[in-house]
Amino acid sequence: MLSNSTIEPYFNYNITKKYDLIVTQSISINDIDAFIFDFDGVLTNNYVQLDAQGNEWVSCNRSDGLAFDALRKLNIPAFIISSEKNLVVSARAKKLNIPSIQGVEDKVSAIKNLEIKHGFSPLRLFYVGNDINDFLAMKICGHSACPSDSHPMIKELSEIILENKGGQGIVRELLEKVLKIDLFKVLYLEKK
Repeated sequence: MLSNSTIEPYFNYNITKKYDLIVTQSISINDIDAFIFDFDGVLTNNYVQLDAQGNEWVSCNRSDGLAFDALRKLNIPAFIISSEKNLVVSARAKKLNIPSIQGVEDKVSAIKNLEIKHGFSPLRLFYVGNDINDFLAMKICGHSACPSDSHPMIKELSEIILENKGGQGIVRELLEKVLKIDLFKVLYLEKK
C-alpha cells in the first residue's frame, strides 16, 4: 500500500513544465534498452465493446504498427504488459509481432523479470502507462510517458505527457515527435 509520503512528491510538479523540459533535453533512442507498453488506455482508447455472449472488441490505431516495425528495425525490444488476460491483447500483440505478458497483478515484478532475462538496465527502460496500476512500474523505469487522457496521478509521475489520447497513435507520436525518429528513413531508406 502506498503511503501519502510516497505519493506526495509526485504532485509537486508542473505538468506543462515537465513536458517542456523533456523536449529541450531530448531523450535519444540510444538511451533506451526496451519499451514497455500498457495495453488498455495506451494502445487502445480504453473503451470496450461487448456482445451478448461477452465477446470483447477494442479499438487500436493502425499507425502504431509502423512505429513497432521501426523499433524492430532499430533492434529496440518492445513488450506489452497488461493486467488483463484477454485474447484481444494476444491478437494485437501477434499482429504487431511483439511479446505480451498478460494477467499481471504485479507489474514491477514483471519488469524485474524482463531485466534479469534480457539484461536490461532499469534506468534504460521506457514505460508508457495511463492508469494507477502503472504507477509503481513507471516509478522504477528510467523513462516514462503517458497519453493526454491519463489519470492525474500518472500525469504527475510521467516524464512526458503526450498530446494524443490513448489509442490515437501513442507509439507513433512517441517515436516521431519526442524521440525525433524519421520512420520513413528507418523503414524505407536505410538498408536492412
